[in-house]
Amino acid sequence: QVQLVESGGGSVQSGGSLRLTCSVSKYTSSALCMGWFRRQAPEKAREGLATIYKDGSITYADSVKGRFTISQDNAKNTLYLLMNNLEPEDTAMYYCAADELLDPTYGEFLLDPSMWTYWGQGTQVNVSS
Repeated sequence: QVQLVESGGGSVQSGGSLRLTCSVSKYTSSALCMGWFRRQAPEKAREGLATIYKDGSITYADSVKGRFTISQDNAKNTLYLLMNNLEPEDTAMYYCAADELLDPTYGEFLLDPSMWTYWGQGTQVNVSS
């Protein structure tokens, strides 16, 4: 079973940057479709932000396009999310997800959290104005 552990969250002022890291174990990250999601409040649904497939195909949500960058280092079995120009609205718990069967043919459905099998515990990001 894939295990995912996020890190890199913290508190930052508006306009600042953070890089989140997701360490993948018990599987080879290069064989997975990987993604980043967030939940802005406990009562809100989880939101898809960015996904990356093993062929390098990337999908971004409109809300983060141009500000967030997803990448992975297969040698380190690690997924990253570089977040620039952060806004208070980006305050959320951020989650890493993985799936063995998803691929780019799913298109925008890749941003649907219900499509994903494996999840990390999350890392909290707080952005103050």
